[in-house]
Amino acid sequence: MLRRTLLSTALAAATLPLLGGGARAQQQQQLYSSLHVFIPAGPGGGWDGLGRAIEQVARQAGLVGNFQFENVGGAGGTVGLPRFISQRRGREGSILVGGAVMVGSVLANKSPFGLKDVTPIARMTTEPGIIVVPAGSDIKDLQGFLDALKSNPGGTSVAGGSAGGIDHIVLGLLLKSQGRSAKEASYVAFAGGGPAQAAILGAQVKAGISGVSEFAEQIKAGRMRALATTGETRSLPDVPTLKESGIDITLGNWRGVFGPPGIKPETREGLVKFVTTLHGLPAWKEMMERQGWEDAFLPGEAFEAYLKRDEAATAEVLREIGLI
Repeated sequence: MLRRTLLSTALAAATLPLLGGGARAQQQQQLYSSLHVFIPAGPGGGWDGLGRAIEQVARQAGLVGNFQFENVGGAGGTVGLPRFISQRRGREGSILVGGAVMVGSVLANKSPFGLKDVTPIARMTTEPGIIVVPAGSDIKDLQGFLDALKSNPGGTSVAGGSAGGIDHIVLGLLLKSQGRSAKEASYVAFAGGGPAQAAILGAQVKAGISGVSEFAEQIKAGRMRALATTGETRSLPDVPTLKESGIDITLGNWRGVFGPPGIKPETREGLVKFVTTLHGLPAWKEMMERQGWEDAFLPGEAFEAYLKRDEAATAEVLREIGLI
């Protein structure tokens, strides 16, 4: 069984729910007058959703006065990452939000820059993936999708995130489970959640793979049909996991916070204190529940050690399914 903790997606800032009055964050001592948040992806995806959630809870708690967001998307974060590294090196009051997708994208794109070039602050959340088809699709269930992959992988186009990321890995593993090669996949990579949704809803592709929260509203509205999720347990009551459907694949998509390279130890400690304080707030727990995220908090050096293991495991999986 392949077990990893990896990302997928959340809602854009405009769709983040307001926290209820009874659960509003208790006012804390302000830690930053201003915080720059760099998102190496377009608005509306999982990393942007986590960044906006951090902003909302931190503002209400009084931890940060002002936020400045910068979105630079492309190639699973590998376009924006060099910009953050060069422009924010050694500077205080700045964070990058990234996750598991970038680990695979760095390898698949042979990027000279990776998460090794920034400062790990904390892993924050994880989220299972979900496989969907348009509501009008002739694929009615997971078995129908697997049959299509087995008989005609090139004709079964699947939308997802960047090449080499978790969505791509899920598809590769599914193909392998059916005796096919990941190289046979008709995988259509999108830089953001919005374009991928549009392609699925417009039946421009046969299916889509992303984080549960990315498609939850479309499933609820009846515009998409959910076939299976990739978690250990069900994320949606009526949607089986791959594992309980007889496919021994368990994957989750982690997201986290990073500081610039070259920052002082006390600067890193300050950022770790910030995310640790945020994580302890009742309002943060409420936010995770509303977004459908699972708590995966792992701060500082423990997160740094986890990253090394995750990078090695991702490389092994990508080689196994022929993506690198």
